[in-house]
Amino acid sequence: MPAKSTDEWFDPTSTTFGDRLAGAREDAGMTQDQLARRLGVKLKSLERWENDHTFPRANHLSMLAGLLNVSIPWLLSGEGAGPNAPREEADPEVTIHDLLREVSALRGLMDAAAERMTRLETRLEATLERG
Repeated sequence: MPAKSTDEWFDPTSTTFGDRLAGAREDAGMTQDQLARRLGVKLKSLERWENDHTFPRANHLSMLAGLLNVSIPWLLSGEGAGPNAPREEADPEVTIHDLLREVSALRGLMDAAAERMTRLETRLEATLERG
């Protein structure tokens, strides 16, 4: 099975509440039975939530967010703090030197962006002073 790209990880436009709930539960390393027990609900209730047949009440939604270390808005809409994206599988062809070159190139881009930001701030301040 190919790994999901981090761009597709729980995309709010293509996932449902149940998808996000199941993914956050799996990310937390819990089975359905374990999460249901921790919430004090029947396994059938949790299964219905993950299958988008029903939705939890507010108190259970709050508990879910806390237990799964995600925000309530993320569970409901996919926006906000969600679980970490899956790690990309390491490419066996990539060497440490390749990674160091990439880090160096990225550092150069960041330095250039920081210099550009400084110049822009200076121009903005001068413009504001002229009024």
